[in-house]
Amino acid sequence: MDFDVLTLFIVLAVILAGTVGFFLLQGGRKLPEGTYPETRDADDHPEGPTGTAVTEADTAPLTSEEEAAVEAAESVEAVEEAPETTAPAVETPEPVAGRLARLRARLVKSNNVFGKSLLALLSSDSIDEDVWDEIEETLLMADLGTEPTMELVERLRERVTVEGSRDPERVRSLLREELTALVDPSLDRSLTLDASGRPAVMMVVGVNGVGKTTTVGKLARVLVAEDKDVILGAADTFRAAAAEQLTTWGARVGVPTVKSDVEGADPASVAYEAVSAGIEHEVDVVMVDTAGRLQNKANLMDELGKVKRVIEKLSDVDEVLLVLDATTGQNGLNQAKVFSEVVDVSGIVLTKLDGTARGGIVVAIQRQLGVPVKLVGLGEGPDDLAPFDAESFVDALLEER
Repeated sequence: MDFDVLTLFIVLAVILAGTVGFFLLQGGRKLPEGTYPETRDADDHPEGPTGTAVTEADTAPLTSEEEAAVEAAESVEAVEEAPETTAPAVETPEPVAGRLARLRARLVKSNNVFGKSLLALLSSDSIDEDVWDEIEETLLMADLGTEPTMELVERLRERVTVEGSRDPERVRSLLREELTALVDPSLDRSLTLDASGRPAVMMVVGVNGVGKTTTVGKLARVLVAEDKDVILGAADTFRAAAAEQLTTWGARVGVPTVKSDVEGADPASVAYEAVSAGIEHEVDVVMVDTAGRLQNKANLMDELGKVKRVIEKLSDVDEVLLVLDATTGQNGLNQAKVFSEVVDVSGIVLTKLDGTARGGIVVAIQRQLGVPVKLVGLGEGPDDLAPFDAESFVDALLEER
């Protein structure tokens, strides 16, 4: 009998210990309501944060990840306004027309060596093969590119030989005509801002470090100066503080920003919500800042392609602007080529053109991509961004002081 009681006691103790351990284990695994163990990124939860399946649209179906991005847009914050108590006074951006003259003056100063060297060589009393070699070298050092350089030298040689003139003014006129032809003033450099009853949608792309987010903020100032209502979308969710940086730029001119409250959120979700807010508020332009990671081309293609396709569930993408650093030379051209393969680039924004004599990069980029340079940045100031004008650019290159 004593043995049976002891056995029963041991069995009951084992059962009790197992039960307590089970509840303790479950309690340790319990998550706060509405969160996931690691992330709420729509890519990891095909049905979206709410658990509700996405209904397929009548148009071409999205992949499961793209559907999740649309659903995940519910987690994106509504239009982000600057706090009323701490917001700085709204600034009035400088008129665009006034910028062109000021930026040209800066370009004259920064690129004078380029124009002065060519004019001196072409005005020599005797232009032999050594002089032509120097002209070719000067053009190549200005990042004009091999093919455009060969074309320009050939045209100049022919015209100088036929005319036989060494007059500096005539030489300047010849060089101006040929350089202008290379820059190509016939290209349409206007931004698509009229989308017929809906906001014009712009995606801004480029690698990190070229001033992409800053350029979005400066372009917002250009549009505000032209009396456009604008909304910004902070879809660069992988770079720390990118959303806050963009929000600050927008707040300075009274432009709201749509951003996610989840770190590392799905960029496509933010882009979708920004365009949705733009349609709801009937603004003129929605600009979406995108991530600029370039670990490998495949990841970049997948990410940017997804953002674009998700936006197109709501609206066409009217402009894809590629931001490039003018000082990066051949590396910048390689970046341009990669991005042109990823998305249908419609225009180039060339930053940091001041402080360099490499104005030929404009020609090289346009030749490689087949798209125009639409905007140039020539400084660090908030209004140091202006529409590109081919003839003014060439005049600045060749102007002497």
